[in-house]
Amino acid sequence: MDLPLLSLNLCPGSVPCSLVIMGNNTEFERAVLWLSENLNFDVDARINLFECNIRVLGGLVSAHILATDSANRLVQGSYKNQLLTLAEDLGRRFLPAFDTPTGLPYAWINLKYGVMENETTETSTSGCGSLILEMGALSRLTGDPIYESAALRALRRLWSMRSSLNLLGTTLDVTTGEWIEYSSGIGAGVDSFYEYLFKAHILFGKEDFWRMFHSAYLAVQKYFRHGPWYHEADMRNGKATYWQLTSLQAFWPGLQVLVGDIAAANSSHREFVHVWKKFGVLPERYLLDHLMLHPTEKYYPLRPELAESTFYLYQATKDPWYLEVGESIVNSLNSYTKVDGGFASIRDVTTMQLEDHQHSFFLAETCKYLYLLFDDSFLVDRNYVFTTEGHPLPVLSSWHDRLPEAYIPRNWTFLPSEKQARRASAMTLQVCPATSLDCRHRCQQVKSACHIPDARSDHRCFGDEECGVDATTCRRRTCSMAGYCGLWLFI
Repeated sequence: MDLPLLSLNLCPGSVPCSLVIMGNNTEFERAVLWLSENLNFDVDARINLFECNIRVLGGLVSAHILATDSANRLVQGSYKNQLLTLAEDLGRRFLPAFDTPTGLPYAWINLKYGVMENETTETSTSGCGSLILEMGALSRLTGDPIYESAALRALRRLWSMRSSLNLLGTTLDVTTGEWIEYSSGIGAGVDSFYEYLFKAHILFGKEDFWRMFHSAYLAVQKYFRHGPWYHEADMRNGKATYWQLTSLQAFWPGLQVLVGDIAAANSSHREFVHVWKKFGVLPERYLLDHLMLHPTEKYYPLRPELAESTFYLYQATKDPWYLEVGESIVNSLNSYTKVDGGFASIRDVTTMQLEDHQHSFFLAETCKYLYLLFDDSFLVDRNYVFTTEGHPLPVLSSWHDRLPEAYIPRNWTFLPSEKQARRASAMTLQVCPATSLDCRHRCQQVKSACHIPDARSDHRCFGDEECGVDATTCRRRTCSMAGYCGLWLFI
């Protein structure tokens, strides 16, 4: 049969990727071959560029990489790059969306006919700033730079539109390059923009990504953070606009783990856990200024963000408390959302009324991060960046202009005790948390992702908050009178 289109609730690549992570190579091979024979993008269908990119293109690219990895043991000759061919076909169909005066892509495009007449020119910051991982990976795999170039041009144009405070709004017009919504935060409409800046730095090694993320991260901490919470603020003046928790914000602690800001990650994560335990699941929106649920957004659509951050924090700290949190999440899902044939979204967290719907991200992310929390064997001796839809992309030296040494597994000299039943995973060694009991020993072996190189004019600091954590001692660093980060010891 021919699969005419993917509704976005069916995510090609998500299930195969999850099967590999769970070690089921037989079913992985069946899934890969089925997709190869049944998927077709030549259809008259209007799709959301951002959603199709992170779910479908990312799924195909990741599944292709896993299918060509000898460790997954596909039957020799059974796979002949069919998924990469499909990914390139889809990527080509994305390109007309970028044909705008600004280079910022339309949010919606027809897979068969391109941008339709009278298509809306409104898009989100995430929509045009969260394409670089998938489209960049497609370019590296095919050798055609056109996909990465389009995504990179859009990202750089978006960054040029930031305010003097290094803040960006939520929605904008792709033809005029003008902001439509000035209020911003770390939640819906902006979240994956921050995520992709840093992950693109890890995946592709470009210093530009780090510089953008560094400035953006400091602005978030300065204008959005209020204790463990993050409210929204006007990008023009930094004044608070909406005091609310949204379930999408729960990804933030996981991102903070990757940059080494463990204390801040733990602080926010515990607040999200508190709200989860209060309601049994995490409601879509909670009004912090009124300590009450949003009157219309009381639902829980099986989102993965809290499970994701729990996974990252456990990887960084090995604190068993995070396993308890994961167990609590699993128990809640089984108690409140499990139905015959799957799991259902919750329409109202006050009544636990269900609706007949299961988003693709439940399988692609929620289940995957919960599984990895308790069994991270997939990550042993491997180093992956997970996209915002939970698709693993390997960190490869061949993809880098200059790969940060700390990200190359062969350069890691720390080895766990022979008495340990399992070896530490690559991700475990990626960060150097100040809370780790053996930090003094480990930090002399592995650089943290949070330090800023010294003695370079383009990395001068303007205050202690910009100096991060020292890579060798895990202590907070201070900005010297000359404008460089102190306490750095070269190793």
